[in-house]
Amino acid sequence: MSVEPEADVPVLLVGVRDELVTRPWMSPDRYWPAYPGLIGGKDLQAGGTWLAADPEARRVGLLLNGEGTLAAPEARLSRGGLPLQAAQAGELPAADLTRYDPFHLLVAGLDGVRLWTWNGESLAEDKLPQGVHMLVNSGWDREAEHPRVAWFLPAFAAAARPAWQEGGSPQRFWGDWLTLSSSGAGPAPEDPRALIIRRRLEDGRIYASLSVSLLALSEHGLRFDFCPTPEDPTSWHRVATGSSRERRGRLRLS
Repeated sequence: MSVEPEADVPVLLVGVRDELVTRPWMSPDRYWPAYPGLIGGKDLQAGGTWLAADPEARRVGLLLNGEGTLAAPEARLSRGGLPLQAAQAGELPAADLTRYDPFHLLVAGLDGVRLWTWNGESLAEDKLPQGVHMLVNSGWDREAEHPRVAWFLPAFAAAARPAWQEGGSPQRFWGDWLTLSSSGAGPAPEDPRALIIRRRLEDGRIYASLSVSLLALSEHGLRFDFCPTPEDPTSWHRVATGSSRERRGRLRLS
């Protein structure tokens, strides 16, 4: 992600979802009656999401599995509801965290980017400063110790920053950011440095990158582009947010 408060597009986010390939899901849409303003991909197993966007508020809630002490099985709740609550409220949800497995919860908006990390025993909060940052399952990698971060952080930092434009294809809007976020950029999927991964677990199951999201937050609006098949760069498409700003943009173009 990139945070540049004075830029025309202050916040840029790349979200790669890694999961077992057999876990069913659906591409981003408005699935939750309790959160009618939110858009996100839906996990059909637990009903929640890994990323929720509020186009009107220009805010995003994003969850990454963490490391630490697991919740007791008889009390465990799905973490998939947390991005929805966070995107709507702009805050860490008021919840009994001991019922959740470890996680990193990111809330991004025009007022900044905050990160909460729950390791199963204690909670930490950070506000991300200006610059380019990457999160992995071990957390915010400030020192680029993870092979993936060491490889990709300099590349994203050197990439041309997208400027806001109404309409346009994902490639035209994102440029180098989309190229870096697509399959074929950098190391092979089996390499620990890879951004788009595919691994065979010891029990034979396949764990892989199932989708990629690109989001831009600006005073002009919220741009959401999605790739449901990372091995096929032609599957990139813009997600219709239906926001009032997007509707006004279409009217100006018509």
